[in-house]
Parts: sequence; C-alpha cells; structure tokens
Amino acid sequence: MTNPTSTTPAPGASGARAGRREWTALGVLMLPLLLVSMDVSVLYFAIPAISADLRPSGTQQLWIFDIYAFVLAGLLMTMGSLGDRIGRRRLLLIGAAAFGTASALAAYADSAGTLIAARALLGVGGATLMPSTMAIVRTMFTDPGQRAKAIGLWSAVMTGGIALGSVMSGVLVQYFWWGSVFLVNLPAMVLLLALGPFLLPESRNPEPGRFDLLSVPLSMAAVLPVIYGIKEIPSEGWNVRYVVSVTVGLLFAALFVHRQRTARSPLISPALFRGRGFAPAVVLNLVSSFGMMGSAFFTTQYLQSVLGKSSMSAALWSLLPTVLVGVAAPVAAQLVDKGVHRAHVVAGGFAVAAGGYALLALAGTDSLWLVLAGAGILAAGIVTVMSQMMDLALGTVPVGNSGSAASLLETGAEFGGALGMAVLGSIGTAVYRHDIPAGAPAAAHETLGGALAVAGHLPGDAGRALASTAREAFTHGMQAAAVAGAVLLLAAALLAETTLRRVAVRAAGAGETAARPTRAGETAARPTGAGETAARPTGAGEAAAEEATA
Repeated sequence: MTNPTSTTPAPGASGARAGRREWTALGVLMLPLLLVSMDVSVLYFAIPAISADLRPSGTQQLWIFDIYAFVLAGLLMTMGSLGDRIGRRRLLLIGAAAFGTASALAAYADSAGTLIAARALLGVGGATLMPSTMAIVRTMFTDPGQRAKAIGLWSAVMTGGIALGSVMSGVLVQYFWWGSVFLVNLPAMVLLLALGPFLLPESRNPEPGRFDLLSVPLSMAAVLPVIYGIKEIPSEGWNVRYVVSVTVGLLFAALFVHRQRTARSPLISPALFRGRGFAPAVVLNLVSSFGMMGSAFFTTQYLQSVLGKSSMSAALWSLLPTVLVGVAAPVAAQLVDKGVHRAHVVAGGFAVAAGGYALLALAGTDSLWLVLAGAGILAAGIVTVMSQMMDLALGTVPVGNSGSAASLLETGAEFGGALGMAVLGSIGTAVYRHDIPAGAPAAAHETLGGALAVAGHLPGDAGRALASTAREAFTHGMQAAAVAGAVLLLAAALLAETTLRRVAVRAAGAGETAARPTRAGETAARPTGAGETAARPTGAGEAAAEEATA
C-alpha cells in the first residue's frame, strides 16, 4: 500500500508566516465558498416563479430542490481524494468552470429537466470547490495561529452564506427574473479563474497511488441513500421506504470502509485516523452540524408560520443571528492562540450552543427576540466548535492528504445536518401531533402549514381556535426538541473535554516541523505521519522542501 503520509513539508515548515499575497488569495477563495453555501438555500423564494414558468411536476420540483445537496454530499470524498492526486488548485479551477457553466445553464433553463440537470452539475462543481478551498487554506497558512484565523473565516463565510442565500434570492426574484439567482455566481467564478492561477499555490500528494475507481460508486451508494432517508423522515415520518433507504446506505458504508482498509491505494486512507485528534474532530464536527441544522428546522417555520411574517420579512429577520457568527470563530482562535487549551474552548462552544437551545426551550408563541437571541447564541457556539475542529483535523493530517481530510469533515457535516433535522424534527413533529385535538382534520395533524391552511377555510372562531392550537402545538414541539438538543450538546461538551484534553493545543500536521530552524550540521527531525520516521542532515541555508508551489 502506498504510504499516504510520504509527503514533503508544506511551505513555512520552519515557521514562515503568510503575507499579503496569501490573505488576498483567501479573499478570492471566500467568493466561491460563499456562493456554494448560498446555493443550498437560494431557491427558497425562486421556486414559485420557477413553478409558474417551467410547470414542473411535484416530483420534479422536489428534485430541483434536492439534487444539488445529494450530488454534493455524494461526491465530496471522491473530489477531495482527486484533488490530492491531480492538484487542489487545478481541481478548484475545473470546478469553478463547471460551476459557472452550470449556473448559466440553470439561469436559462427552458424545462424542468434541464434545470434539474443544471442543479446536478452545480452539485458536482460544489463538491470540487468545498474540499479544495479548505485544503488550499491548509497549504497557504502553515503558521498554526494564522491557519486557525483563516479557517475561522472559512467557517463564518460558510455558515453565513446559507442564511444569505434565501435573502438574496428573495431580493433578486422581486426585481428580476428567477434565473438571476444563478447568474450572480458568474462574476465570482470568472474572478476566481482569472486570479486563481496567480494567487493560489498548487499542491498535491507526491505519492498518491492509483485512483481507486471502485471506491467512487461505493462511497456514493453509502452516502446518498442515508442522506435521502434521513432528509425525508421529518416531513414524511418513519416510512418503511426511508428506513430501508438508510439501512441500504449503511450496508454500503460498511462495504466502503472494508474497501478502504484492504485496498492497496484507498480513496480515503485509514492512516488519517491514526493522527491524534482527527477522529474526534470528525465526530464533534458532525455533532455540531446536527445542532445547527436541527434548530434551523424550527426557527424558519417559527418566524413564518407562528409569528405570521412574510417570507421576505422572515428571511431578513433570520440574518440577525448571523452577526454573532462573524465574531465567534476569530475569538475562539485568539483564545487558543493565547494558550487556552482547545478542549476548553470547544467544550465552551458546545455549552454556549446548549444555552441557545435553552432559550429556544423558553420561547412562547410571541417570542421573536428570544428566538433570535437563542438562534444567534446557538450559531455562535456551533461555529466556535466547527472552526476549531477543522483546524485540529487539518493540522493533524499530512499535508498531502488535506483534501481527503477536508472532504471527510464536509461529508460528516452533511450527515450531521440531515440527522439533526430528522431526529429533532421527529421529536417536534411527534409533540405537535400529540397536541392537536383528535377531531381536527387530517391535514392539521400533519404540519403547522396544513393546519393554518385548514383554519383559513373554517368560519370565525373555529378557524382562529384551530390556528391558535396549531401554533401552540408547534411551539411546544420546538421546546421539546430544544431540550433534547441542549442535552445532546452538553453531552458533546463533556465528550470534547475528555477526548481533546490530551491533544496538543496546536497540532502540527505531518510534514511540518514544530522545532526551531536548524544550523549547519544539525539533524532536522521531520515529524511525519503514522509509521514514517525520517531524519536528514541539513546544510547551512538549505530550505525545507516544499510541497506547494505558487
């Protein structure tokens, strides 16, 4: 088996700090990242106009919504590993071209089938962009403190983009046609294609081994059925079809893991998990995504259906909690940089997020500011955790495998988000249905939206009573889910404190040297990945070999 840790040191292995060029390049990288995250929610307000123009069937409308996230999740591991082999910058630029082309195709789609195909191609492009941007950040910022700040900004942009996407779509659809929500991607992709070759360093694993083609369909067969099943459970319930879908996905996941452990050149090397801190980082990042998306399932409905705000008004209000997101990750990075152990910072982040859930548990049917405060505190705590887990994971693995590591983090986040919506959504739905009177119409038992629609057709007091009961039932369900979320995040805080306590505050990745620069005649020990021990004499003025080249 090819040793995945046989990689030359990254730039700055002897302590070099990033300068203006690297920070400018980071700004360029943030543009595609923002757009990829925005595309998750950009159709929220555009779908009515799309429906009126293209007249998709109910099934086609669902695929227009979901195909992007499904393709993105299914290809993340493949694209992360591919970037390690052919070069992360090269893959990023290929993905940017694909994303821009798909955006233009989607904007001018003349049928539902064309739009679905364009959204699928957008998912392919997004799967190349997300792990590539994170891996390139890892390559450019080898100073641990600077890397933590850069990853903190990455996390904040990623989280903020999801909230911004729905608002931007509402504004664009109000003043232009629905295709404009896709055309906004083009300037950023053109800028990336123009500046990327000059600002971004190229990097790859120098000994990647053969690309394992069999692992590609296995990874997709493992990810897609599970994501599909757990995404549908909150709205459709524990239908046998979705349970079977999850089960089939888990069986393929077992086959995928077996393949990675036995293949001569696996898609995802098991050696990644030998680095102290990598496995806990993946798990805790998954839990943090669980908490974030689990709350989003309720807060968006609360603003629109309980408080009765319009879609645009609800989207604008939902931007307020993201203000705290912008400062959470940098503050966390500064705390760790000043010597506070990462275990305490991450545990504190989970505890803060649990406090946000506690505020949601106290909300009534007219608690706008309490819900916004809870959502903001929750998001700030979660972003604190996510940024630290990304920094830990990328700082622990060999530089040559940073694309694969980033893809595992992102795939875990996709699973965590879908699972959060499924589990907490199911808790809230169960409480909601229990609280709706037995004699209410069937549609009222299904969802709050269905109850409000039925109430609108009932006369006078009967309609108002059903609407009030449904809003109270939904809020009660949100409270119950918030309690469950708070308990889970507190447990995660204890887990983080326990598992991360023995992990260094700043983990030096394989191939990076944490020691001082060497003098002539001294032996420079090069910390390496699992099983690799290499030491070589360095001469006066000899620079460490670099993996990444501008």
